Amino acid sequence: MRLVADSGLWRMGPAIADVPLAAVLEVDGAVLAWTVDEPASDNAQITLTDTGRTDWLWRVLGEPGHRAVADAALPSPDHDAGVDLSGVEVRPGALDNLRRLALGHWLRRWWPASVRDGIAGLDTALLDAEIALLTAEAEDFVGEDTLDADIGALLAPHAPAFTMHLVLGDPRVVDLVDRCVELAQDVGVDGPGWAELAEAVENRTASPTSAHRDDYALAAGADTGPLPAGVIARGAASVAWSGVPGSVFDAAEDTISWAVAADGDHVSAVLHVAALGPGSPAGIPVELRCNGFTASGVLNESGRAAMELRDTTNQPVTATAAWDQDWESTTVTVGAPTVEPAEARERARRFARQRLAAPGSDAYLAEILAAESEY
Repeated sequence: MRLVADSGLWRMGPAIADVPLAAVLEVDGAVLAWTVDEPASDNAQITLTDTGRTDWLWRVLGEPGHRAVADAALPSPDHDAGVDLSGVEVRPGALDNLRRLALGHWLRRWWPASVRDGIAGLDTALLDAEIALLTAEAEDFVGEDTLDADIGALLAPHAPAFTMHLVLGDPRVVDLVDRCVELAQDVGVDGPGWAELAEAVENRTASPTSAHRDDYALAAGADTGPLPAGVIARGAASVAWSGVPGSVFDAAEDTISWAVAADGDHVSAVLHVAALGPGSPAGIPVELRCNGFTASGVLNESGRAAMELRDTTNQPVTATAAWDQDWESTTVTVGAPTVEPAEARERARRFARQRLAAPGSDAYLAEILAAESEY
């Protein structure tokens, strides 16, 4: 294994794909990362953020390996630092549970749910429930003040959903809810619905009856609404996942519909972005650009925006100028500007389809239920 300098920190392990293909987990004194569609859990990138807090590292590298890393990482790295650690390797299977936990966080942020592509969405309450339980089990690695350690934040919003799952009665789900209620009591989760949920769990005496729930599959329309009158140009574009919040938009390509239209001499750009939920698109910034013409605004609850088109001097574009424009080079940005190759998104979709087609030993219950909903 080789310890190398990376942006002022020590890093070991292989290069990892950029988002949206990176599964990341913050642990005490380090950040672990994997490329999601590469299966080996031992093939992790480990970036040390505070070597003094990595008491868990002996579990991964063995005691001699931990000492070797601690000694080598003692001096601060410079831009060309590198240390070969002979004989230091990750123990087989030592990171299996942590990789699964990192994968759970990836599912929360990057799962490519899509009506157009037919990729079923995941039940966010059940996904957060299992991530919370895995986080509790990983307490030797995940410190209380790390980004991914907030069990209360994972569980708190979901009491109403958990209560509904008890009514539906799938034994697998009921067992998960029971364990989450116990964990919530241990860590002090409170909020709307939790007292009632705890009471429902305590008073449940009848054996649960299996009930299949059909709403794990996606349910969202693709209607873009009526086109404005006087359309001058129209087209489609794709959302860069890394520029927007998760669980808001359909993850397919070309889900942005845009049109430039004139009403008299007033020219506007109209956008619609296919929303999926459960998050809301309201307030997410959008911008259309073409050869110096710009329109910017924010989406409404339906994923729509109508914006005045302006030129390089920030003056309204005239209808004549709009008709004379070549709109082939139009670009649309939804959310924050970012560079993200379409091939990375397609890899994520292939990965999701593979997991739904054949859920493996690391599958989350939310994935299993989503796979069952497709049949």
